[in-house]
Amino acid sequence: MGPAEENQFYCEHIAMVVRSYYQLTGKQIGVGMLRHQGLDLAADSAFAQSLFNAPFALISHGTEAEPRFNYANKTAMKLFNMTWDEITNLQSRYSAEQPSRVERMQLLNEVKAKGYIENYSGVRIAQGGRRFCIEQACVWNLTDNDGHHRGQAAMFSDWHYL
Repeated sequence: MGPAEENQFYCEHIAMVVRSYYQLTGKQIGVGMLRHQGLDLAADSAFAQSLFNAPFALISHGTEAEPRFNYANKTAMKLFNMTWDEITNLQSRYSAEQPSRVERMQLLNEVKAKGYIENYSGVRIAQGGRRFCIEQACVWNLTDNDGHHRGQAAMFSDWHYL
């Protein structure tokens, strides 16, 4: 089941996403993200719901040998032309066409080493074959409260179809 009231819109995962982003970049995702001094947003399902419905794309994957997406907001699912079940069963490398996968892997390795990168651009492919170019994306590492690496996330609001 995708983010919904029943699961508090994945608020614990969103808390990790926004906390990791802030710790690496010093920037906030969404208005009022840091209304709690300690960045403890785990119980804020209203904020998680606002990010799920946001007009920008927000997507993340885990740390498996072949990472699968473990979160996508509505904008990201629409761009990739997938339902929640489809996108969370997709190995993230398949979001790029075969020729772009080496570049994508280099990007993810750079993010893993540096913590985050900004202004990334690249071509992605939706289910059904429609290609789109993302621009000015930020990609960053996700860490839990204990500092353990839990994957990577990406956020972007600029894209165009090819």
